Amino acid sequence: MAEIRFNYGDKFTQTSDSNTGIGSTIPDAKLDIAGGTSAGSLRVSGIASLSSYQGFVNTKLLTTEDLIVEAGQSGSISGKVVVSTGQTISVSTGATTGQGGIQSLKVYKTFMPPVGGTADRPTDVKPGMTYYNKDFKTIEFWDGNFWKQVDNTTTSGRAVFGGGDSNQDIIDFFNISTQGRAISFGEIAGGTSRQRSDACSSATRGLIMAGYSPSMETDIDYITLAAEGNSIKFGDLTDGGGYMPACLSSSTRGIKAGGIVSPANINTIQYVEINTLGDGVDFGDLTTTNTRFAGCSSPVRGLFGGGYNQGSTGPAFERVDEITIASKGNAVSFRNLDRKADALCSSSNHVTGIWAGGTGKGSGAVYNDISFISIASGGNAIHFGDLMRETNQAGATGSQTRALIAGGGNPTVTETVFVEYSSLGNAMDFGELTAARRFVGGMSDSHGGLGGF
Repeated sequence: MAEIRFNYGDKFTQTSDSNTGIGSTIPDAKLDIAGGTSAGSLRVSGIASLSSYQGFVNTKLLTTEDLIVEAGQSGSISGKVVVSTGQTISVSTGATTGQGGIQSLKVYKTFMPPVGGTADRPTDVKPGMTYYNKDFKTIEFWDGNFWKQVDNTTTSGRAVFGGGDSNQDIIDFFNISTQGRAISFGEIAGGTSRQRSDACSSATRGLIMAGYSPSMETDIDYITLAAEGNSIKFGDLTDGGGYMPACLSSSTRGIKAGGIVSPANINTIQYVEINTLGDGVDFGDLTTTNTRFAGCSSPVRGLFGGGYNQGSTGPAFERVDEITIASKGNAVSFRNLDRKADALCSSSNHVTGIWAGGTGKGSGAVYNDISFISIASGGNAIHFGDLMRETNQAGATGSQTRALIAGGGNPTVTETVFVEYSSLGNAMDFGELTAARRFVGGMSDSHGGLGGF
């Protein structure tokens, strides 16, 4: 409760030296306010400090003119700051500002956070601070540990399948929410097949990595998922590339693991930042050398399942290797698939990862099994349902609700099937690729890794 309240009827006193007092008979400043007042009708141009208020204070600053804070001036406000349309507040390089108890900020026209490239990110930051990254062309915020992108992407639910055996440079796409035949998207750059490659994607860009065409490939190509056209050179893998690796991704980072760099398998993991162009960078190592395996992801974790060691007669692996996508380091393995399998494919939403088909290296078996795993838990995979036939080296990707499994061998077909993550059951017919093939890389604008950094 205020002790004194001065309002519109308060007495004003003006002295010969032009000092003005409100409630003060001998003002000793340009404006001398004694006690408290309601300053709702007080218009102040520039910076003012009314530090001796006692009473009802209007903690709102409304600028109707451009305001420039020069070095040497000082001022404070502890309520709401409103910048009218067409007005600006400029702070001189010699002045200092501090964010204190402002309850809210309304900007009627535009607001500009700090701007720069990835290398220019602020270092003295607190959780919640924002930054516009010119390299990624997106708003980022500091969560206390990492810079993360604000997810402002609208997805269409498009699945794209690229490459294949028999020197096929085909890229096809489906609309995941409907059923039907694939539509031609374009071709892999240079007119060469990327057979035995793999793929991953952000919500806007797809990457086709490594392969064999007809010799070992280190190439990384990219496409824009919402458009159609041929792939474009992105960069090169620096671990030899190879063929039959496994890939997965988050919203910003693409991961490639393992594969064959003749004459042996490799265990290296490499990553790239999807929204920039460049070569692969070392991430860490798998728990063992591996090829013919498959990866999927949530926004936080990446899982690599199955595979085998080149040159071995079997059996295939049942292990699941795990990484944290936003960090770097070696994979760990503490859970398994429901079968020993290689030449299988994988897809996921935020919660569930599935693996489909594959072969049992050394046994000659070809599987029609689909298994699933809860990505966030530490449990093993369990049976989900069955494909419509036994198949290997198919491609897989999907949305948050549906996984598509396309093509594959035994024999090579155009067939594409789907399952719904929300219910266990057998695969159902979806449509057909534009050509029969296996060793297909799958990518989409709505898969389970999106939203992570």
